[in-house]
Amino acid sequence: MNLKTIVVGPFATNCYLYWDEPSGDGIIIDPGAEPDRLLDEIEASRMKLLAILLTHGHGDHIAAVKSVKEACGVPLWVGAGEEDLLANPSANASALYGQPIVAPPPDYTVIDEDLISLGPISLRVLATPGHSPGGVCYLDESQGTLFCGDTLFYGSIGRTDFPGCSHQVLIQSINDKILKLPDPVVCYPGHGPATTVGAERNHNPFLKGDYFV
Repeated sequence: MNLKTIVVGPFATNCYLYWDEPSGDGIIIDPGAEPDRLLDEIEASRMKLLAILLTHGHGDHIAAVKSVKEACGVPLWVGAGEEDLLANPSANASALYGQPIVAPPPDYTVIDEDLISLGPISLRVLATPGHSPGGVCYLDESQGTLFCGDTLFYGSIGRTDFPGCSHQVLIQSINDKILKLPDPVVCYPGHGPATTVGAERNHNPFLKGDYFV
């Protein structure tokens, strides 16, 4: 599988293109801003875009959804419970920054342990609420690749001071869904560099001591 990280917008959001080389079939995860640039990257990668997947519905992850969806005519997938965030700038935190953002309603909602099959791509849904009410991660079990959104970062975890957030729920999600994965699984977060499950298990200060409660 091919993977390309495109950092977009004022919050340096990681948008991912993920596609199969022989067929060109692929997906885009978290198109957070700069739709023209993303469309150019899709074309340059010679991808046939099959779907847009969102790890969650905060404004910095959804601002380019409408443009990409309309240009490519593809469905939108998101975790169940995020629908209000797509439609409501107050819920998705964009109103806090004076730039209200909305996205189209999802074509499909997913829940924990669903398997998304899109051409040659198969992704297991891991429900990881806490940073948002219905946040999810997408695991390619065959590749050992996890798209973890703002649930887990290199050396950190997602913030929990937005509406609908919970530190306790987020820690439980990380413990139940991510730390049970094998150490070599590579985690591609919503911001910052990639990491591995093992590195975060062993070194992330937010997963130890007083934070991990």
